[in-house]
Amino acid sequence: MDATPTMAGEKEALSNINSLRSFEVVDEVKSALEEQCPGIVSCADIIIMAARDAVVLTGGPNWDVRLGREDSLTASQEDSDNIMPSPRANASALIRLFAGYKLTVTDLVALSGSHSVGEARCFSIVFRLYNQSGSGRPDPHMDPAYRQALDALCPLTGDQNVTGGLDATPVVFDNQYFKDLVHLRGFLNSDQTLFSDNEGTRRVVTQFSQNQDAFFRAFIEGMVKLGELQNPRKGEIRRNCRVANGGRPPLEKQVAPFRVVDF
Repeated sequence: MDATPTMAGEKEALSNINSLRSFEVVDEVKSALEEQCPGIVSCADIIIMAARDAVVLTGGPNWDVRLGREDSLTASQEDSDNIMPSPRANASALIRLFAGYKLTVTDLVALSGSHSVGEARCFSIVFRLYNQSGSGRPDPHMDPAYRQALDALCPLTGDQNVTGGLDATPVVFDNQYFKDLVHLRGFLNSDQTLFSDNEGTRRVVTQFSQNQDAFFRAFIEGMVKLGELQNPRKGEIRRNCRVANGGRPPLEKQVAPFRVVDF
Protein backbone atom coordinates (compact mmCIF):
# COMPACT_ATOMS: atom_id res chain seq x y z
CA MET A 1 0.00 0.00 0.00
CA ASP A 2 1.09 3.57 -0.62
CA ALA A 3 1.90 5.66 2.44
CA THR A 4 -0.61 8.29 3.55
CA PRO A 5 -0.25 11.31 5.85
CA THR A 6 -1.48 9.13 8.72
CA MET A 7 0.03 5.74 7.78
CA ALA A 8 3.66 4.84 7.12
CA GLY A 9 3.78 2.48 4.16
CA GLU A 10 5.70 -0.77 3.93
CA LYS A 11 7.25 0.43 0.68
CA GLU A 12 9.33 2.82 2.81
CA ALA A 13 10.45 0.11 5.24
CA LEU A 14 14.23 -0.26 5.51
CA SER A 15 14.26 -3.57 3.64
CA ASN A 16 12.11 -2.23 0.79
CA ILE A 17 12.93 1.42 0.14
CA ASN A 18 15.03 2.01 -3.00
CA SER A 19 14.90 -1.75 -3.55
CA LEU A 20 11.43 -3.26 -4.02
CA ARG A 21 9.97 -2.08 -7.32
CA SER A 22 7.71 -2.83 -10.33
CA PHE A 23 4.51 -2.14 -8.42
CA GLU A 24 2.99 -0.98 -11.70
CA VAL A 25 3.03 -4.60 -12.93
CA VAL A 26 0.74 -5.60 -10.05
CA ASP A 27 -1.44 -2.57 -10.84
CA GLU A 28 -1.86 -3.74 -14.43
CA VAL A 29 -2.75 -7.30 -13.40
CA LYS A 30 -5.22 -6.08 -10.79
CA SER A 31 -6.88 -3.69 -13.24
CA ALA A 32 -7.37 -6.48 -15.79
CA LEU A 33 -8.81 -8.80 -13.15
CA GLU A 34 -11.18 -6.19 -11.79
CA GLU A 35 -12.60 -5.76 -15.30
CA GLN A 36 -13.29 -9.47 -15.66
CA CYS A 37 -14.12 -10.57 -12.11
CA PRO A 38 -14.40 -7.62 -9.72
CA GLY A 39 -13.83 -8.27 -6.04
CA ILE A 40 -12.62 -11.86 -6.46
CA VAL A 41 -8.81 -11.98 -6.65
CA SER A 42 -6.79 -10.30 -3.90
CA CYS A 43 -3.56 -8.41 -4.38
CA ALA A 44 -1.93 -10.94 -2.04
CA ASP A 45 -2.90 -13.79 -4.37
CA ILE A 46 -1.66 -11.85 -7.41
CA ILE A 47 1.74 -11.41 -5.78
CA ILE A 48 2.16 -15.04 -4.76
CA MET A 49 1.13 -16.26 -8.23
CA ALA A 50 3.55 -13.80 -9.79
CA ALA A 51 6.30 -15.13 -7.51
CA ARG A 52 5.58 -18.70 -8.64
CA ASP A 53 5.51 -17.67 -12.30
CA ALA A 54 8.79 -15.75 -11.96
CA VAL A 55 10.43 -18.89 -10.59
CA VAL A 56 9.08 -21.01 -13.44
CA LEU A 57 10.02 -18.51 -16.14
CA THR A 58 13.62 -18.36 -14.91
CA GLY A 59 14.06 -22.13 -14.93
CA GLY A 60 12.81 -23.15 -11.50
CA PRO A 61 10.12 -25.59 -10.38
CA ASN A 62 6.35 -25.27 -10.77
CA TRP A 63 3.78 -25.87 -8.05
CA ASP A 64 0.08 -25.42 -7.33
CA VAL A 65 -0.60 -22.12 -5.58
CA ARG A 66 -3.39 -22.30 -3.05
CA LEU A 67 -5.54 -19.19 -3.24
CA GLY A 68 -8.02 -17.32 -1.09
CA ARG A 69 -5.95 -14.73 0.76
CA GLU A 70 -7.36 -11.39 1.85
CA ASP A 71 -5.56 -8.07 1.63
CA SER A 72 -4.78 -6.17 4.82
CA LEU A 73 -6.80 -3.09 5.70
CA THR A 74 -3.74 -1.10 6.76
CA ALA A 75 0.01 -1.11 6.24
CA SER A 76 2.54 -1.56 9.04
CA GLN A 77 6.06 -0.38 8.44
CA GLU A 78 6.97 -1.73 11.88
CA ASP A 79 5.76 -5.22 10.96
CA SER A 80 7.73 -5.09 7.73
CA ASP A 81 10.91 -4.07 9.54
CA ASN A 82 10.44 -6.83 12.13
CA ILE A 83 9.52 -9.62 9.72
CA MET A 84 11.87 -9.08 6.80
CA PRO A 85 15.29 -10.69 7.42
CA SER A 86 18.07 -8.14 7.64
CA PRO A 87 20.98 -8.49 5.19
CA ARG A 88 23.19 -8.16 8.27
CA ALA A 89 21.56 -11.10 10.08
CA ASN A 90 23.53 -14.14 11.17
CA ALA A 91 22.35 -17.74 10.95
CA SER A 92 21.20 -17.93 14.58
CA ALA A 93 18.98 -14.86 14.21
CA LEU A 94 17.53 -16.20 10.95
CA ILE A 95 16.77 -19.59 12.51
CA ARG A 96 14.92 -17.89 15.38
CA LEU A 97 12.99 -15.63 13.01
CA PHE A 98 11.83 -18.50 10.82
CA ALA A 99 11.09 -20.78 13.78
CA GLY A 100 8.66 -18.12 15.01
CA TYR A 101 6.59 -18.93 11.92
CA LYS A 102 7.02 -22.70 12.34
CA LEU A 103 9.51 -22.85 9.49
CA THR A 104 12.38 -25.31 9.84
CA VAL A 105 16.10 -24.92 9.18
CA THR A 106 15.56 -26.66 5.83
CA ASP A 107 12.74 -24.20 5.02
CA LEU A 108 15.05 -21.31 5.91
CA VAL A 109 17.86 -22.48 3.63
CA ALA A 110 15.52 -23.46 0.77
CA LEU A 111 13.61 -20.16 0.88
CA SER A 112 16.89 -18.25 1.02
CA GLY A 113 17.52 -19.95 -2.32
CA SER A 114 15.07 -17.45 -3.81
CA HIS A 115 18.23 -15.34 -4.01
CA SER A 116 19.14 -17.56 -6.94
CA VAL A 117 17.58 -14.74 -8.99
CA GLY A 118 17.86 -10.99 -8.63
CA GLU A 119 20.24 -8.31 -7.45
CA ALA A 120 20.88 -6.40 -4.23
CA ARG A 121 22.29 -2.96 -3.46
CA CYS A 122 25.75 -2.04 -2.29
CA PHE A 123 23.95 -0.48 0.70
CA SER A 124 23.37 -4.01 1.96
CA ILE A 125 27.00 -5.13 1.88
CA VAL A 126 29.35 -2.18 2.44
CA PHE A 127 29.69 -3.16 6.11
CA ARG A 128 30.86 -6.63 5.02
CA LEU A 129 33.51 -5.14 2.81
CA TYR A 130 34.94 -2.54 5.18
CA ASN A 131 33.68 -2.97 8.75
CA GLN A 132 32.34 -6.43 9.50
CA SER A 133 31.03 -6.57 13.10
CA GLY A 134 32.68 -3.21 13.81
CA SER A 135 36.14 -4.66 13.21
CA GLY A 136 37.18 -2.14 10.58
CA ARG A 137 38.02 -5.11 8.37
CA PRO A 138 36.18 -7.14 5.71
CA ASP A 139 34.22 -10.30 6.43
CA PRO A 140 36.80 -13.11 6.70
CA HIS A 141 34.25 -15.54 5.20
CA MET A 142 34.70 -14.13 1.70
CA ASP A 143 36.73 -15.44 -1.22
CA PRO A 144 39.54 -12.87 -1.80
CA ALA A 145 38.97 -12.60 -5.55
CA TYR A 146 35.24 -12.16 -4.99
CA ARG A 147 35.91 -9.48 -2.39
CA GLN A 148 38.08 -7.59 -4.85
CA ALA A 149 35.26 -7.67 -7.40
CA LEU A 150 32.82 -6.36 -4.80
CA ASP A 151 35.29 -3.68 -3.72
CA ALA A 152 35.30 -2.43 -7.31
CA LEU A 153 31.50 -2.57 -7.53
CA CYS A 154 30.85 -1.03 -4.11
CA PRO A 155 33.66 1.36 -3.07
CA LEU A 156 33.24 2.81 0.40
CA THR A 157 32.39 6.28 -0.90
CA GLY A 158 30.47 5.07 -3.94
CA ASP A 159 26.78 5.03 -4.85
CA GLN A 160 25.16 2.59 -2.47
CA ASN A 161 22.19 2.07 -4.80
CA VAL A 162 24.41 0.29 -7.35
CA THR A 163 23.35 -3.38 -7.56
CA GLY A 164 25.12 -6.68 -8.01
CA GLY A 165 23.90 -10.20 -8.70
CA LEU A 166 22.90 -12.27 -5.68
CA ASP A 167 24.69 -15.20 -7.27
CA ALA A 168 26.72 -15.88 -10.40
CA THR A 169 23.58 -16.63 -12.48
CA PRO A 170 21.16 -13.91 -11.30
CA VAL A 171 18.62 -14.39 -14.12
CA VAL A 172 18.43 -18.20 -13.78
CA PHE A 173 16.71 -20.05 -10.95
CA ASP A 174 19.13 -22.87 -10.13
CA ASN A 175 21.35 -24.09 -7.31
CA GLN A 176 24.29 -21.82 -8.24
CA TYR A 177 23.43 -19.72 -5.18
CA PHE A 178 24.40 -22.62 -2.90
CA LYS A 179 27.53 -23.42 -4.89
CA ASP A 180 28.57 -19.80 -4.43
CA LEU A 181 28.03 -20.00 -0.65
CA VAL A 182 30.22 -23.10 -0.44
CA HIS A 183 32.97 -21.19 -2.26
CA LEU A 184 32.53 -18.13 0.03
CA ARG A 185 31.02 -16.03 -2.73
CA GLY A 186 27.70 -15.10 -1.12
CA PHE A 187 26.65 -11.51 -1.78
CA LEU A 188 24.72 -10.82 1.43
CA ASN A 189 25.91 -11.55 4.93
CA SER A 190 22.54 -13.20 5.62
CA ASP A 191 23.30 -15.59 2.75
CA GLN A 192 26.95 -16.42 3.49
CA THR A 193 26.19 -16.98 7.18
CA LEU A 194 24.10 -20.02 6.23
CA PHE A 195 27.29 -21.80 5.21
CA SER A 196 29.93 -20.13 7.32
CA ASP A 197 28.37 -19.76 10.77
CA ASN A 198 26.10 -22.71 11.59
CA GLU A 199 26.61 -26.45 11.25
CA GLY A 200 22.91 -27.20 10.71
CA THR A 201 22.39 -24.71 7.90
CA ARG A 202 25.82 -25.56 6.42
CA ARG A 203 24.76 -29.17 6.02
CA VAL A 204 21.62 -28.17 4.06
CA VAL A 205 23.53 -25.64 1.93
CA THR A 206 26.04 -28.34 1.02
CA GLN A 207 23.27 -30.78 0.12
CA PHE A 208 21.52 -28.26 -2.14
CA SER A 209 24.81 -27.27 -3.80
CA GLN A 210 25.21 -30.89 -4.86
CA ASN A 211 21.58 -31.74 -5.63
CA GLN A 212 19.42 -29.19 -7.46
CA ASP A 213 16.36 -31.46 -7.41
CA ALA A 214 16.53 -31.63 -3.62
CA PHE A 215 16.64 -27.84 -3.49
CA PHE A 216 13.65 -27.52 -5.82
CA ARG A 217 11.58 -29.98 -3.74
CA ALA A 218 12.42 -28.20 -0.50
CA PHE A 219 11.77 -24.79 -2.06
CA ILE A 220 8.27 -25.84 -3.13
CA GLU A 221 7.53 -27.16 0.36
CA GLY A 222 8.79 -23.96 1.95
CA MET A 223 6.83 -21.72 -0.41
CA VAL A 224 3.61 -23.63 0.28
CA LYS A 225 4.17 -23.26 4.04
CA LEU A 226 5.03 -19.58 3.68
CA GLY A 227 2.00 -18.96 1.52
CA GLU A 228 -0.34 -20.45 4.09
CA LEU A 229 0.68 -18.18 6.95
CA GLN A 230 -2.42 -16.31 8.05
CA ASN A 231 -2.93 -12.70 9.07
CA PRO A 232 -5.13 -12.82 12.19
CA ARG A 233 -6.63 -9.42 11.38
CA LYS A 234 -9.72 -8.98 9.20
CA GLY A 235 -8.96 -8.26 5.55
CA GLU A 236 -10.66 -7.48 2.27
CA ILE A 237 -10.26 -7.82 -1.49
CA ARG A 238 -8.83 -4.46 -2.51
CA ARG A 239 -10.04 -2.83 -5.69
CA ASN A 240 -6.73 -1.00 -5.99
CA CYS A 241 -3.61 -2.64 -4.58
CA ARG A 242 -2.18 0.70 -3.47
CA VAL A 243 -5.02 1.69 -1.15
CA ALA A 244 -7.65 0.11 1.09
CA ASN A 245 -11.23 0.22 -0.11
CA GLY A 246 -11.92 3.21 2.14
CA GLY A 247 -14.77 3.52 4.58
CA ARG A 248 -16.83 0.85 2.87
CA PRO A 249 -17.18 -2.54 4.56
CA PRO A 250 -14.79 -5.21 3.33
CA LEU A 251 -16.17 -7.25 0.47
CA GLU A 252 -17.32 -10.74 1.35
CA LYS A 253 -15.13 -13.41 -0.11
CA GLN A 254 -16.91 -15.04 -3.02
CA VAL A 255 -14.61 -18.05 -3.32
CA ALA A 256 -13.71 -20.87 -0.99
CA PRO A 257 -10.46 -20.25 0.90
CA PHE A 258 -7.34 -21.77 -0.64
CA ARG A 259 -8.69 -23.27 -3.81
CA VAL A 260 -5.96 -24.82 -5.96
CA VAL A 261 -5.27 -23.30 -9.37
CA ASP A 262 -2.64 -24.63 -11.75
CA PHE A 263 -1.56 -22.79 -14.87
